[in-house]
Formats: sequence, C-alpha cells, structure tokens
Amino acid sequence: MGERYALAEGLRAYGLIAGMWVRSSMTYRTSFVLTVFGNLIVTALDFVAILLMFSQVDSLGGWSLPEVAFLYGLSVTAFGIADLVLGSMDVLGGRIRDGSFDTLLVRPAPVLAQVGADHFALRRLGRITQGAVVLGYAVAAIDVDWSAPKVLLVPVMVISGAAIFSAVFVAGAAFQIFAQDAAEVQNAFTYGGTTLLQYPPTVFGKDLVRGVTFMLPLAFVNWVPAAHVLGRPYPIGLPEWTAFASPLVAVACCALAGLAWRAGLRSYRSTGS
Repeated sequence: MGERYALAEGLRAYGLIAGMWVRSSMTYRTSFVLTVFGNLIVTALDFVAILLMFSQVDSLGGWSLPEVAFLYGLSVTAFGIADLVLGSMDVLGGRIRDGSFDTLLVRPAPVLAQVGADHFALRRLGRITQGAVVLGYAVAAIDVDWSAPKVLLVPVMVISGAAIFSAVFVAGAAFQIFAQDAAEVQNAFTYGGTTLLQYPPTVFGKDLVRGVTFMLPLAFVNWVPAAHVLGRPYPIGLPEWTAFASPLVAVACCALAGLAWRAGLRSYRSTGS
C-alpha cells in the first residue's frame, strides 16, 4: 500500500510540474511551434546521413534500407519517449554543483518526480514524430510476412525500449550523484546508445554487441526483437525466445535503476551552499 501511495504521489507531482512547464512554453506559441519544427529537422539529419550512405551502397552490413529504417524508427521513437519524460535528468550534476538539488530534497514530493519533470520540454515531440514517420515507412516497405506476433512486437518494442532508455536515464542520474557531475558519461549511454541502435549489429564487433546485450541490454530495444520480425540471424546467436524478452528486460532495468537511484540519494552529501 505504501509503495502504491508513493507511486501515485510521484505521478501526481510529475504531472503538476510538467504541466507548469508546458503552460510556460505555450505562452509564446509561435516560438513553440518553430522550436518543435526545428527539433524535428535536426533529428531528421541522422536519417538523412543513412540515406546518403545508401545512395552509394545497396546494403549496410547485409541489411537493406527499409530494414535499417526499421531499426532507426524503433530506436528513435523509443528514445524520444524516454527523452520527453526523463530527458532533463542529465542536468542533475549542475543542480548538485550549485546546491539547488538540496531544495528538491526538502520539498514534499518525490525527488525523482521533481528531477524528471524539471524543464519538461514539449519540443522533444519533434524527435518522436520523426522517428514514428520513419518507422511507418519501414513497416510499409520491408518485405515481411506479417503475423499476429510480429505485428504485436512493434508496439512492444517501442514501449519496452522507452522503458529501457528511461532506466538508463535514471541510472545515469544516480551515477551523477556519486560522481557529483557526469552528464557527458550519461549522454554517452543515452544519446550514444540510440545512435548505436540505428545501425544493424552486423556492422559492429562482436565484443561491442555482447556488451550492449548482456552488460547494458540496449540490444533488446530493437536488435533482438527486430531480428525475429525481419527473419534475420539473432545477435551473437541468442535463442529465438529472446525476441519476446524485451518487456522482462525493461522491468529488470527499471528495478535496478530504482535501486541505484535510492542508493544515490542515501549517499548524497549536501554541498552546504
């Protein structure tokens, strides 16, 4: 009962803080629309780079353009959702340095909800929109014999992937509490992780693929389940049932991230300022 109450309070606090930032951003609607459009264009440049590659080659690591677009759309859409919900957590190190993190600790609201909703930015919808458009193109263009499990896997990959990326954001924020400031380290695993997943695993070394499968299981965002959908060999010879393991991996990642966050809060020592 206590945990359910804490969760409800956290969601309520997150909604109130995020709503405040949304109302603030909508004060100047023209600026907001231009910012969202600009964000969409900037994120689209990543896919333009892939298109330029395919203007010179027929395949990338043995994968066709629609197949790579499928990976890209899944990765960007899932990451975009996590970035919209928890993308502000990478500034936690700055709050710790200037002492403003102490203010969050004394407020009657869960700290994670306050940090996650801080500077909530609807402009990040541009990334989600762009990723969803590419994903829609890929689903229509890939040569796949669609079955009910394969169709179901697409939204499961997006939701599970968003949860996995969210866990990485939270774990990265916890690490910033220990390290005092490590935003760039966190960004290497969040923004770097989504960029990695935009390309097929066949273009990377086996050690790297093992690392993002067993150590930081980003491969379950798209590489592993997408292999089932596309009829491709599974990364590093994983068994076929792992294609449906993304929700379990997401739950495990979120649980571990929650433990890391609690450990970080317990270890925090005020700057005194």
